[in-house]
Amino acid sequence: MRTIPSWSLQDRLILRTYEFPDFVAAMAFVNAVARRAEDAQHHPDIDIRWNKVTLALTTHDEGGLTAKDFELARRADAAAVG
Repeated sequence: MRTIPSWSLQDRLILRTYEFPDFVAAMAFVNAVARRAEDAQHHPDIDIRWNKVTLALTTHDEGGLTAKDFELARRADAAAVG
């Protein structure tokens, strides 16, 4: 968790809510995360609420958190800043 301080641990997943200026910016972020997720073949649960996007990550087939989750979290953080 040290490498992703803005994320929180909840049971067997990590999650973070990002806030953007508007819906269009939020959707641009979701699309950027989608591209990164496809590249990694690891897909987050995504909740979109107008300008807020919450990502939840866990490795379902492993029954909890793996290195894949933390790597995609870092990639999502990078997508949020551009």
